[in-house]
Amino acid sequence: MLNPGYYNEIDLAELGLKSLGDNVLVARDAIFVGVQNISIGSHVRIDSNVTLAASAGYLHIGDYVHVGGGCHVNCSGGVEIGDYVAISQGVKIYSASDDYSGEYMTNPTVPHALRKDQIGEVKIDDHVIIGSGSVILPGVHLAKGAAVGALSVVKKNAEEFKIYAGAPARVVGTRSRNVEVLARNLALGN
Repeated sequence: MLNPGYYNEIDLAELGLKSLGDNVLVARDAIFVGVQNISIGSHVRIDSNVTLAASAGYLHIGDYVHVGGGCHVNCSGGVEIGDYVAISQGVKIYSASDDYSGEYMTNPTVPHALRKDQIGEVKIDDHVIIGSGSVILPGVHLAKGAAVGALSVVKKNAEEFKIYAGAPARVVGTRSRNVEVLARNLALGN
């Protein structure tokens, strides 16, 4: 079936990604920077107007991952995305950020010696869901099954199977672990 909105397998292979799994859909208007530092697993869909910026650092996307339209992933400090992860539209993931204290200058056009970039790997474990418009800041670890509500700002690590919401994000509930059972069934072909 012809789908002109997504790259075909040949186009994806020619991008020069570090690694590429099977059954991957990437919108033709997605922006890749530093393709040699980007690994994409199998059964992944990356929608329209997504920017994956890995000219410094790296990006690893696991299996069964969806990245919704309008997302931006800054990988300067490294970004690791596990399996069965859902990243909703407009999510911003930053593994590097300026220092906002005023003690240092900001933005990448200023010489590095005058800046104090905050850099830290972002790790997103299996079964995490991130709601639309949320922001994940450098050094954050979203543990297995964590859920982040729409328009949240995550500045601290999230615990397994907890639900977070707000700016800054805080625990507002607990999530079912049934997704683990469903994933095992999927792996077994059930």
